[in-house]
Amino acid sequence: MTKRLYVGNLPYSATEAQIRQLFSQAGKITGVTLITDRETGRSKGFGFVEMSTDDEAQEAIRRFNGYSMNNRSLTVNEARPREERPRTGGYNSGDGRRGGGYGVE
Repeated sequence: MTKRLYVGNLPYSATEAQIRQLFSQAGKITGVTLITDRETGRSKGFGFVEMSTDDEAQEAIRRFNGYSMNNRSLTVNEARPREERPRTGGYNSGDGRRGGGYGVE
């Protein structure tokens, strides 16, 4: 069973190929996903690596958590399921204006 790892504090210039090459030192990789901003397409500095076994995932954590890549110390740990976040913002008054602050209208 594959094990998904969170990889944080990546250099913004890091490529999927670089991450794949690095993590392949710990075992077989089944997938790499780098997270980018929807609007700009630029890296957000984190991503996910899927290792083929739990043992390989633990080896990757041991080797690369704190590893320096382009003078950035990587954070590597087991990925947690994504939590649903409530939508934020003020209330919508129905007339196209948004509220949420203090003041006189």
